[in-house]
Amino acid sequence: MTSVVFDQRDPAFIADPYPVFAALRERGEVHWHDDLGIAVTASHSAASAVLRHRSLGRVWSDVKPVEAFTSFNLLHRNSLLENEPPTHGRLRRLVAAAFGRGHVERLRPWIADLADRLVDELCAKIADQGSADLLAHVAAPLPVEVIAELLGVPGSERALLQPWSNAIVKMYEFDLPREQRAAAERASTEFVAYLRDLVALRRENPGADLVSDLVAVTDTDGGKLTEDELVATAVLLLMAGHEATVNVIGNGVLALMRHPDQWRRLLADPALLPTATEELIRFDSPLQLFERTATADVEIAGYELRAGDKIAALLGAAARDPLVFSAPDTLDIGRFPNQHLGFGAGIHYCLGAPLARIEVEAALGALARKLPGAELAAQPRRRAEFVIRGLHELPLTGTGAGA
Repeated sequence: MTSVVFDQRDPAFIADPYPVFAALRERGEVHWHDDLGIAVTASHSAASAVLRHRSLGRVWSDVKPVEAFTSFNLLHRNSLLENEPPTHGRLRRLVAAAFGRGHVERLRPWIADLADRLVDELCAKIADQGSADLLAHVAAPLPVEVIAELLGVPGSERALLQPWSNAIVKMYEFDLPREQRAAAERASTEFVAYLRDLVALRRENPGADLVSDLVAVTDTDGGKLTEDELVATAVLLLMAGHEATVNVIGNGVLALMRHPDQWRRLLADPALLPTATEELIRFDSPLQLFERTATADVEIAGYELRAGDKIAALLGAAARDPLVFSAPDTLDIGRFPNQHLGFGAGIHYCLGAPLARIEVEAALGALARKLPGAELAAQPRRRAEFVIRGLHELPLTGTGAGA
C-alpha cells in the first residue's frame, strides 16, 4: 500500500484531480494516505463497499477541545448522518416520515418558479453589464431559498442561513486554520439558538412546513425527536442541501460550457434533463471524500482494517472507474444507467436526493430556456478545498432566447 497518494493542497490537483485518481486506481483499489491519516479507495467497487458495509459506520468523535466546540459537537452528535443503528434507524424513520408528508412534491412548482425568476435576474444582469455570476445569482440562492421554504424560515431571516452553512462545512476539510475552526463554532452557536426559537414557535403555532412536521412526528412506539435531534436535522438539511446543490449546478454548468456539444444536445432535447442531472453529479462530484470508521475487523478490496481504523471513499475516483462507466472521462448527458455514488449508498443514502434532483433540473431547464447562448465570460476560480469541490464564481455571458 502506497503512502504518497495525492497532495490535497496542490492547486493543480484541486483544478483536476481525475488524472491522479486514474493513476491511483491503476496501482490498486485502496491506499494508505499518510497526510490524511486514513486509507482511501480508488475504485467504484471499493468505494461502494465502504459506503454499504455494515461493519463500517459513521462513528462521531467530538472535536477537541470539547469546551471550545460545544455547539458544533451538539449538531453532529445528534445528527442522522453521524449515527449508526439503532439510533440511526430511529432518526431516519422519524425524519423520513416527516419528509413523506408531501413536502417535496409541494415544493416542485414553487422551485420551478423560483429558478425561472433567478435566471431572469441573471439574464437581466448579463444584458446590462455583459456578464454575470451564475453562482451569485442562481446556484447559491436557489438551494438556500428552497431549504428555507421547506423549514418555514421567514423571508426576512433567510439571509442568515448561507453564511452559517458556509462557515460550518469548512470543518469537514483537513488541516483547517484555527480562525476558521472558531468561525465554524460561532456559526453553529448562532444557528442552534435560531433554530431553538423556530422550534418553540412551531410548537405553539404549527404550519405547513417541515419543522412543524418534525415537531409532531412520532415513531411506532410513540417516541419523538428530541429538541437537539430536531435542531441537528434542520442544520443537516441546510448544509447538505445547500452545499451539494450549489456545487452540482456550478460544476455542472462549467462542464456543459466546456463541452458545448452536450449543451447544444440539452437545448435540443429538454427530456434529457433527468439524465443530464445524474451525469453532472457523476462527472465532477461536489463531494469528493466520505469517511467511515470500522466498528469491527473488516477487509475492503484486500485492505485489512481493525476496529477503530478509518477509511474514506473517494467519490470522484469512483465516478471515473472504467469498469463501471464506459468512456468515464467523457461527459454524456444521456448516460444510462448511471451508477454514480454522489448521493451515497447503503443506510446513509441521502434522504434529500429527490429534492436535490428537482432543484438541479429546474436550474438547468430555466438556463436552457432563457439563456441558450450561454458561454463562459472568463475562466472561473476554483475553491481551494478538496473534500467539498466547488467554484468561487462562474461568470457567464451570451444571448437569451429570441435574441
